[in-house]
Amino acid sequence: MINLGGENDKKEVKVGTAIKGDERMRLFKLLTDYVDIFAWTYQDMPGLDSNIVEHRLPLIPEYPPIKQKLRRMKPEVSLKIKEEVKKQLDAGFLAVAKYPQWVANIVPVPKKDGKVRMCVDYRDLNRASPKDDFPLPHIDVLVDNTAQHAFFSFMDGFSGYNQIKMASEDMEKTTFITSWGTFCYKVMPFGLKNAGATYQRAMVTLFHDMMHKEIEVYVDDMIAKSRTGAEHITNLQKLFERLRKYKLRLNPAKCTFGVKSGKLLGFVVSEKGIEVDPDKVRAILEMPAPSTEKEVRGFLGRLNYIARFISQLTATCNPIFKLLRKSQPMVWNEDCQKAFEKIKQYLQEPPILVPPVPGRPLILYMSVLDESMGCVLGQHDASGKKEQAIYYLSKKFTDCEMRYSLLERTCCALAWVARRLRQYMLSHTTWLVSKMDPIKYIFGKPALTGRIARWKMLMSEYDIIYVTQKAVKGSALAEYLAHQPIEDYQSMQCEFPDEDIMTLFDEEESINEEKWTLLFDGASNALGHGIGTVLISPKNQFIPFTARLDFDCTNNVAEYEACAMGIVAALEFKAKVLEVYGDSALVVHQLKEITFQHIPREDNQLADALATLSSMFKISQGNEVPLIRIQNRDQPAYCQAVEEEPDGRPWFYDIKRYIKDKEYPPSASANDKKTLRRLAMGFFLNGDVLYKRNHDMVLLRCVDAIEAKKIVEEVHEGSFGTHMNGHVMARKILRSGYYWLTMESDCCNHVRKCHKCQTYADNIHAPPTPLNVLAAPWPFSMWGMDVIGPIEPKARYQGDLSYYICLCLMNLWVVYWGNMMLLGRKSKQFII
Repeated sequence: MINLGGENDKKEVKVGTAIKGDERMRLFKLLTDYVDIFAWTYQDMPGLDSNIVEHRLPLIPEYPPIKQKLRRMKPEVSLKIKEEVKKQLDAGFLAVAKYPQWVANIVPVPKKDGKVRMCVDYRDLNRASPKDDFPLPHIDVLVDNTAQHAFFSFMDGFSGYNQIKMASEDMEKTTFITSWGTFCYKVMPFGLKNAGATYQRAMVTLFHDMMHKEIEVYVDDMIAKSRTGAEHITNLQKLFERLRKYKLRLNPAKCTFGVKSGKLLGFVVSEKGIEVDPDKVRAILEMPAPSTEKEVRGFLGRLNYIARFISQLTATCNPIFKLLRKSQPMVWNEDCQKAFEKIKQYLQEPPILVPPVPGRPLILYMSVLDESMGCVLGQHDASGKKEQAIYYLSKKFTDCEMRYSLLERTCCALAWVARRLRQYMLSHTTWLVSKMDPIKYIFGKPALTGRIARWKMLMSEYDIIYVTQKAVKGSALAEYLAHQPIEDYQSMQCEFPDEDIMTLFDEEESINEEKWTLLFDGASNALGHGIGTVLISPKNQFIPFTARLDFDCTNNVAEYEACAMGIVAALEFKAKVLEVYGDSALVVHQLKEITFQHIPREDNQLADALATLSSMFKISQGNEVPLIRIQNRDQPAYCQAVEEEPDGRPWFYDIKRYIKDKEYPPSASANDKKTLRRLAMGFFLNGDVLYKRNHDMVLLRCVDAIEAKKIVEEVHEGSFGTHMNGHVMARKILRSGYYWLTMESDCCNHVRKCHKCQTYADNIHAPPTPLNVLAAPWPFSMWGMDVIGPIEPKARYQGDLSYYICLCLMNLWVVYWGNMMLLGRKSKQFII
């Protein structure tokens, strides 16, 4: 404590011991020079200028004025109210009200020192006032911006609301009644509906250029922050100058300057990070077990305020949450008591959270259970070796969400987490880490439908990258998993033919982009012999193959055949590195040059199902389908005729290179890289061909400018071209399975330049021509004729290759004639 006044007139303020030496002397001098910004009595408050801010009370016309009658009070309480009214009258806060339209009563609230706080019951007036939508700061954001600074100064306004004046026409609406008369406020009183919004608006007006930089403001609480002591004194001087200019006064009893840590809105901020207020933790630890619904809600409400510090809050307190159900009786059982004690034990050593550092990716650990989910958001420290927790989050699924599959629950949980942690994830790249989590397949799946497609669209604005966690190394993850019991873990069930997700291994390895994986299996039973293989690309694309063997063999021979078929398929896809997995120890241990690994049968379900299905498929003997001879080119046909782009790079070059090699353009900025990653989520690379994912589960092959020109010409005026308009032609090309960025505009431009369309097309402004029914006036007057043939094999009796078919349009009389050749004298005679 230091005294800013004389010996007889002490004016003390609190100063921390963190600032020492010359800087401490500079701080003492600064406080002495600006002693006028503090108010020790109501008379020291001149109030803010009305030109800057004043409080108004607009009313909804439908609400009539209400005058409350004087309530009865104890004489001693009435005398204390009289003393408080006299004090505020002397300070100039009150005026005598005559003939008011609105009258409210006093609600006395006892103080610790024996006095009473004079509160006014403005509930009737608040119902008639519209809501002021000026926002208050988010507490999480404000606390994050304040933490991890070296020096703090915590300040509070002296009777803050009373420093803002009421509009003269609205003073009478604040009238309250006492045994000593009716009075109205000349300054903004406590208890009004929009008082907090008005005060926050005034603070933003005064300090908008300093907020989130040198200071943080939440209504009447102000916090100055800095990295060094010299910087802190400079910031305080700038703040004091602003306070003196606008005549805003501080309460010296609630101010502390130059400290290393302090309480802020229920939390403790310091250079280490963010901690829970010990007083709030103590209040929870000293609570007895709740016995009524009101006490249960009070306990859960206290936990909810510090929920960002508690790992797996929803899963731990699930028995207590169930007590709030309408169908659940209020019985505090053993499960509730265990959850109650577990939360208390956890809060005895709560974690220290840190705000995120710009420029570093975030790490999101997430687990999904049957009834709830939990996650922790973290970030590496400056050394890159230790992880620090930022936010713990948990959620209880609704009854509808509990019926989702594991994949859908995971997507639902991730979408909810992204919305709750939006302020963090929008500004950072987020690494998603979740062991055995099917969410990683969603980012690379070509086409999605239903709820998963909608959730993926919501997540597309975030830069989320799935990262495999090989070992638990970070402290944030260790704390998170320590509070998740092992019995809560739920493995994923993979059942054929659900091909969305297939779990392969108990421990996942880092994805090698050059490595292909092969699973094979053979089946031999009484119905036949079949083989099945599943080829998995480096991008986790599952390519199944199955075949039925037309010769008798043992199960081991079928295993060899399945392995051989899978290796041939891998060679056709130009796989360079191949890992083969099978459940046959005989096959796996025969070869040494290729990596073969034996896995349990339950991990080889897809290949086993393919082999079993092919062995059960019946083929009728003697009715074989003739073989069709197909010549296979070394390259696809369209690649032979495609010319190079003028610059040698198509429009999808950067997207394709990123999907294939995870490479960015050389001069790409951070925003360009983020945009490229989001664009790449809408494309799918199969081999060397890039496809665009369409919303109706159709993959559209991406074409360059030369290919696009050839496609437009062929569709518009080729062999089957009908010279359609540009928009219809663009939709037809989409249905045919092709895509490029400027498809619709290119089609419209081509139609405008088409000579035949401009010459022979109908006038777009001409009315449509009426259609007439085609009818024959008498029998055999009008005929329809067509040719059928050549026919292979020839007709059984006559050996004719082709036929003329004639149909009378009047009575549908049919006449036909067949011959080896339709051209010649006999053909002319038949027609005549």
